[in-house]
Amino acid sequence: MPIATSANTRAVVEELLRRIGEGNPERIAEMYAEQGDWKLAWPEAEHGRTATPWIRHRSTRADAAAHYRELAEYHVPEDVATEVERILVDGSDAVVVGEIRQTARTTGRAYKARFALHLTVADGLVTRHHVYEDSLAVAQAFEAKDR
Repeated sequence: MPIATSANTRAVVEELLRRIGEGNPERIAEMYAEQGDWKLAWPEAEHGRTATPWIRHRSTRADAAAHYRELAEYHVPEDVATEVERILVDGSDAVVVGEIRQTARTTGRAYKARFALHLTVADGLVTRHHVYEDSLAVAQAFEAKDR
């Protein structure tokens, strides 16, 4: 198995981020391996899946495309922005740090959430996608008002 260099990893991560910015789920999914390790840090026991169905563990390229389709479906596309502050790379691993700003389609509430995205690259494809984000900000934006 070829060893990923930091330069190769950075190039893959930058291309992934560029494609995410374009917003085409199928093109984004092309950056992922057929099988991978995809996790989102979220309090499982408290997570109401109906309001935020895109927040779940995944394992395939098709799952990656579905994630980006669902993410777009549940947010107002005109009110989406991501600020990438840092990309830290060490061999085949990269960590992207920044902030997302979105608006929940179902409630109309805007939110900001800090995030760290840990990616691993092998053979030019993302094999690990672990997201650590401000899940409370996301949950509150999608929370029903009658609670």
